[in-house]
Amino acid sequence: MKPISLLMAELKEKGEKAFIAYITAGDPDLNSTVELVQALSEAGTDIIELGVPFSDPLADGPTNQKASERALKNGCNLGGIFEAVQEIRKRGIETPLVLFSYLNPIYKYGVERFAKRAKEVGIQSVLSVDLTPESFTNEEVKFKLACEREGIEPIFLLSPTSLKSRWKIIERESKSFIYYVSRTGTTGAKAEISDTLIEELKMVRKEVKKPLVVGFGISKVDQVKSLSPYCDGVIVGSALVKELEESRTFSIAKNKIFNLATHFKKALEKD
Repeated sequence: MKPISLLMAELKEKGEKAFIAYITAGDPDLNSTVELVQALSEAGTDIIELGVPFSDPLADGPTNQKASERALKNGCNLGGIFEAVQEIRKRGIETPLVLFSYLNPIYKYGVERFAKRAKEVGIQSVLSVDLTPESFTNEEVKFKLACEREGIEPIFLLSPTSLKSRWKIIERESKSFIYYVSRTGTTGAKAEISDTLIEELKMVRKEVKKPLVVGFGISKVDQVKSLSPYCDGVIVGSALVKELEESRTFSIAKNKIFNLATHFKKALEKD
């Protein structure tokens, strides 16, 4: 499978921006997750983030918290997610996949076992919300080294509150791209993006040269379009997850998610 760092370089060479979709793995069940990944891939999504459900998701807003609750209620765990990814790859779907997790489920699974299994089934990158580039406990170091050995590219968060002295550290340690958090607080679709977001992106772009993608709260086509000139990609999550919560049937939700992904990808294209 193609590393995400290579995909981002190829998109940049073509003058294109990445559309990245987030869904919670196991919501409403893992078979549905496989179907959704296929639909997102067919809609032209460049990268798909699979959220690992966790019982205490502090960075998640209400929509993603409910999705985690539904997934956990249906017995979703890392082992099952890896099996679902294996099925995704068996279907010939080559869209790069990122596991978006907290450290607790990874520690519970075993860090070295996690990295080996992720590589085996076809995961390209991992973003752990509570892992920082400077993390230095024994388990954190073991996790980072295990991912490095298996070629799993780490992704780290850069936020409006990140000290400028940390920007280069985050850039050095992030291999796929840097995830810029569009605002402080939790995830969740917002009617408007921050008034200062574009200026923040301009400032970061002057200092940081690795691919920069922006997420958290982005939910509308016009938001994606307005951010496109100032970053290398945009992440949309809660707006997609919400369809699973509100649609009467999974079939309806899948069609809506496919259509949304198509529109978001088109919004990133050159005029």
